Amino acid sequence: MRFNLIGPFEIVSDDGRTHLPSTPKVCQTLALLLTRPNEIVTSDCLVQELWGERPPRSAITTLQTYIYHARRMFESEQLIPSERALLVTHAPGYLIAVNDDEVDIRVFERLVSRAQTELSQGQPAAAAGHLNRALELWRGPALSNIPAGDMLSGHIVHLEEVRIRALELRIEADNQLGRQRESIPQLRKLVNDYPLNEWFHGQLIAALGCSGRRAEALQAYQNLRRILHDELGLEPSPELQRLQLQVLNPPASGSTSRPLPPTEPVRDQLRVPTFA
Repeated sequence: MRFNLIGPFEIVSDDGRTHLPSTPKVCQTLALLLTRPNEIVTSDCLVQELWGERPPRSAITTLQTYIYHARRMFESEQLIPSERALLVTHAPGYLIAVNDDEVDIRVFERLVSRAQTELSQGQPAAAAGHLNRALELWRGPALSNIPAGDMLSGHIVHLEEVRIRALELRIEADNQLGRQRESIPQLRKLVNDYPLNEWFHGQLIAALGCSGRRAEALQAYQNLRRILHDELGLEPSPELQRLQLQVLNPPASGSTSRPLPPTEPVRDQLRVPTFA
């Protein structure tokens, strides 16, 4: 069985059948439990996710009903063996007992973390392979088909940040493999999807400059400058301004130096935040 949260929420059985609880709040309850697999999620945390700061008086009883309906679905659809304890009551709340391989967000984060280590160890080809596998798991915005309260919204933001980090790492891997020219189409898409991300813009400018496309590199810089000015009233960072000067003043003929990309993002170890 597989729980997919990166995209529309769905439960996929071993034989390929797709299931989704009919009640949105049952989906919401399961989704929050799955963001913390094998950890106790308190009833108070679940109530806050489902109803915010104004829960009904019957919130705990209603939550128990949602847990009951989830268990019935797993049993009636024969998603798990009868002897498996999947959704467990454990004071002061509940936990969902799953393997990491059964939850797509855990698979995604593990692949990104592994690629990050490989890249730091000088293994860009291996890192690129794991990053491609990780990014292929994205089927759209996380949990896009169910409501999200404060708790799930925080996890969705975290997942998007890890996705951006995965994209950065893949670009770094491509750079180390000498694939700057091949990365240009992807970089153009990224600056369109993330117009305020200066690092993506800098990588596009550098890739165009390295590929002998100076006019396009300078135009890409001007596009960024306009976006930052119009949206935030800012100028590009000093690193990007230096990059523009390198494009404007290329090395003498015969030199092997190339325009350098902006400073690489810090490779912090990935951590899943804990939400109260």
